[in-house]
Amino acid sequence: MEIRRDVFQAIADPTRRAILALIAFQAMTPNAIAEHFDSSRQAVSKHIQILSECRLVTQEQTGREIYYHLNPKTIKEIADFIEPFRKLWDDRFNKLETIMNKYK
Repeated sequence: MEIRRDVFQAIADPTRRAILALIAFQAMTPNAIAEHFDSSRQAVSKHIQILSECRLVTQEQTGREIYYHLNPKTIKEIADFIEPFRKLWDDRFNKLETIMNKYK
């Protein structure tokens, strides 16, 4: 049975964000990913498991190796959710800048 975790809780962890950044441009094996961290291979595997449960990463088996890829569809869903908030804050900061420029 697959556990479906909250994607925002998954990306809240800095190690998981670092893993996503590592595999954003190149698929990697768990061992290759673990080499970039000071934590144990098991700890990195747990992070990868959480990212997999959130469908942020997908896996592909090539021979005996498993390669993890970034799942662009899920990343786009996150970006689409965040975009209206980014626009809102951009507008607010632009208005604040306009007001502050009047007092220079």
